[in-house]
Amino acid sequence: MTESRAVRLARHITENGCTVREAAAWYGISKSTVHKDVTERLMRENPGLCREVKEILDRNKAERHIRGGEATRRKYREKACKSAADMI
Repeated sequence: MTESRAVRLARHITENGCTVREAAAWYGISKSTVHKDVTERLMRENPGLCREVKEILDRNKAERHIRGGEATRRKYREKACKSAADMI
């Protein structure tokens, strides 16, 4: 029997510790589809794996403000460097 998409997504997330957004990009599907697969469909197919994924998703959710802050800092740092280079 072929592994379902929900199980493949869950294994990818648990093996790589990636976010829903990263998994969606990797498989070329929407974030909504990934989230629905690993929270609802996976619970019916493999509750143990679903719990593992939930832990990772909860950790990612708790850390997202940090990733957002880092992205903003990087954006403005690059903008400042570009402005400084334009002045030369």
